[in-house]
Amino acid sequence: MKHLAVKSYLLALAVAVPAAYAIPPKHSVDELPELEQESQHDTASERITSYFTRYHFSGMTLDNELSEQIYDRYFEMIDYSKMFLLKEDVESASEYQHLFDDMLKSGDLDVAYDIYQSSLKRRFDRYTYALSLLDDEKPMDFSAQGDKYYYDREDAEWAKTEEELDELWQSRVKYDALNLKLAGKEWPEIVETLGKRYNSALNRLTKSKSEDVFQTLMNAFARSVEPHTSYLSPSNSERFKQNMNLELEGIGAVLQSEYDYTVIRSLVPGGPADKTGKLSPEDKIIAVGQGEGEDKEEFVDIIGMRLDDVVELIKGPKGTTVRLQVLKSSQGAGGTPSVVKVTRDKVKLEDRAAKAEVKTIEEGVYEGQKMGVIEIPGFYNNLTADVQKLIKELQSENVEGLIIDLRGNGGGALTEAIGLTGLFIDKGPVVQVSDGRGRVDVSEDKDGKVFYSGPLFVMVDRYSASASEIFAAAMQDYERALILGENTFGKGTVQQHRGLARRFDFFDEPLGSVQYTIAKFYRIDGGSTQLKGVQPDIVFPSYVEPSEWGESKEDNALPWDKIKKADFKPVNRVDDSEIEVLQTRLNKRIEKAPEFEFIFEDIERYRLEKDKTWVSLNSEERKKKEDEQKARQLERVNARLKRAGMEPVEDIEDAPEEVTEVDPYLDQALLVAMDFINGEELAANN
Repeated sequence: MKHLAVKSYLLALAVAVPAAYAIPPKHSVDELPELEQESQHDTASERITSYFTRYHFSGMTLDNELSEQIYDRYFEMIDYSKMFLLKEDVESASEYQHLFDDMLKSGDLDVAYDIYQSSLKRRFDRYTYALSLLDDEKPMDFSAQGDKYYYDREDAEWAKTEEELDELWQSRVKYDALNLKLAGKEWPEIVETLGKRYNSALNRLTKSKSEDVFQTLMNAFARSVEPHTSYLSPSNSERFKQNMNLELEGIGAVLQSEYDYTVIRSLVPGGPADKTGKLSPEDKIIAVGQGEGEDKEEFVDIIGMRLDDVVELIKGPKGTTVRLQVLKSSQGAGGTPSVVKVTRDKVKLEDRAAKAEVKTIEEGVYEGQKMGVIEIPGFYNNLTADVQKLIKELQSENVEGLIIDLRGNGGGALTEAIGLTGLFIDKGPVVQVSDGRGRVDVSEDKDGKVFYSGPLFVMVDRYSASASEIFAAAMQDYERALILGENTFGKGTVQQHRGLARRFDFFDEPLGSVQYTIAKFYRIDGGSTQLKGVQPDIVFPSYVEPSEWGESKEDNALPWDKIKKADFKPVNRVDDSEIEVLQTRLNKRIEKAPEFEFIFEDIERYRLEKDKTWVSLNSEERKKKEDEQKARQLERVNARLKRAGMEPVEDIEDAPEEVTEVDPYLDQALLVAMDFINGEELAANN
């Protein structure tokens, strides 16, 4: 492959160094390492290519068409925000876009390394320029009207000149500075903090490793195939094993590197991060600080930091505190970060266990009626046996029916999804699994027993995925339970994890591992849970449309399709004619419910701003927006206190938990359940 022209061009790149700094750079460009692929990488590349081309469900072919996608995604992963590279950098390598497939097959990755080397120099140039904009004696002006920072540049054009990049970075540094100002810092402290941040970025660049390039390239390949296919570096592979065995002391969150950001992919149910109630999947962690009180240390900026280093900052001994600066998923990258304190702990199995609660309806026509609620945070081993015990406990309380709460449940063991289904039907198929080559395996419940035959309801939301969707879909297809909530995530694929090492390898460095999709789940009615998820029978208000969330938003997601229906007989506990009546009654109630008035306001606000790609750099505008949000939260808390006959508070921190931790969706689910149980009478009244 002809990479010498690219290499000579990249080595000739000049890095502009401004003459003077208030905060000087602590590193020079000649400290950047010259990255070359290591001896194990050609073998690893060939093995990864073999796994993806021979065993992936899609049966894809590594050809010029896929090579173009890998080329585009490689540049996207190197510079997602288009704030480092110039258009000429991308165009200079365009003649090699049809060689990425050949590189991966042969293991000769020189072109990819040369491109990455260029990006290191461009990144160094940009952070050096950012330092030149800091002047401790001349504060920035945050009063200009219409001044904006465009944080979402996914669809933007590459900058043509250094001057264009300078303009982008002037707004980026101003955005960083304004966030610190809004957090209460004075200008000299802002300059010092940003100086440390940008110098830390320079320091990370000087510590770049060959594995960084290899990992970026292989994941550009993997994600061009399918979103749940990935390469794990040796360190990430080891962490995967630790997470599977729950060996880590930390915050109980699965993190993923997404371009320059560290994103919370999922929370371990019942883990430290989950218990805060302030973190959600898709939130971005942008800085990490150690300790609190007198032991508090400065935040370390982690934007652009490799995931290994981020994890080292976040994990730590049980009982210690880590502070996270977080951009909420609902804000996009342009919101003001919030600080979340997490006390590290071991992730215990009992924290993840299903929990039961008796809910008593406190007012209205069903006042005094009791409903059993079982919250299942994940499909862990032995879940079915635990739920059996919980059902017995709830039946002893004479509950009218049972709600299985799967909101936020990202899945787990398929065997437990089958076992849980078996508690509510006598026998029959539960899920079908196809390998894409015409072979279909039908997993069944075979015991011929029904453990619970009473009224059953399943709550789901947009975070309910995988095994949750299998259970909910089976209950819906059997017409055994009423499904309530939002459309589910739509992950209907099965992954396999494989190490790349072989017994007689003699490499100085370890090889990582791969995860790739080998099969798809199908409902017993023949339709896949992939992409479409499970549509609830009774639909609750949602912030997003099904097409705006979950698997349907992923690039290269496998399509929805259908196979032959399994042989099963519905139990007919749910009648379609009842659903319309139940939905109508729910809609009427939530129109008058104060909590849903708040929810509808939030939904409208979210939809007005969800496509926004910029944030104001005017401090008064930003402060006004933050003050409005705080006032809105306080107003709602005091409205709840008033309804409860309690005195108002001046600060949310002074409010009791029962008015800050509310669950209006569950409250309405209880009423839908009681409406269903009293179905004949309701039908007569409608």
